[in-house]
Amino acid sequence: MCIHGGAGFGKTLAVNTCLRALEPDEDVRRVTFRARPTARAVRYEMFTALDLAGELPRHPSEFDRLLKTALAERPRTFLVDEAQWLNGEAFEYFRYLWDEPSTQLAIIFVGGEGCHTVLRREPMLSSRIFIWQHFTRLTPSEVLDVIPLFHPIWADADPDDIAFADQHAAHGNFRAWAKLTAHARTALARTSRPRVDQELLRWAFSRLA
Repeated sequence: MCIHGGAGFGKTLAVNTCLRALEPDEDVRRVTFRARPTARAVRYEMFTALDLAGELPRHPSEFDRLLKTALAERPRTFLVDEAQWLNGEAFEYFRYLWDEPSTQLAIIFVGGEGCHTVLRREPMLSSRIFIWQHFTRLTPSEVLDVIPLFHPIWADADPDDIAFADQHAAHGNFRAWAKLTAHARTALARTSRPRVDQELLRWAFSRLA
């Protein structure tokens, strides 16, 4: 599957939370890319994520046999984070491993809109994606539903104050809400106030700048 959307929208958090809830005993391996990797770089990250022993194989065919043998041992889920850095060659290598009849592999690509664009451009790749899930900003009504469940400091907060915080600082971005929550907690501890209010929130806003 492909989970895609803007930065800070809660994609990785949602995937990790759902995997723990739905498949607590699943063998989940995580790989993250910070630059545009070659197929060789993907092989290396898979080798490391699988905790394979020994030296890295020198030849691609030997490397591929080793990875396919390891991936055939038991079912595994690979969470490929920051997948917007992957190009067609890297995606194609994951497809090559997934297509191998002996491998027992599920792959979740999580990334920005770039990963969706590359995958959609390649029919051989996009046809193998079972689920496309697009993450967007929380709407104002979703904020009022979700944020009181996110952390206890918001559970008894005035809905108008939550809306005020979203309008002036968080803007429906889950990562921004996490940062704002951390600063609001600090402010509550320093002031001994029983709950957040707009004066306290303005101080927290200043810490986000």
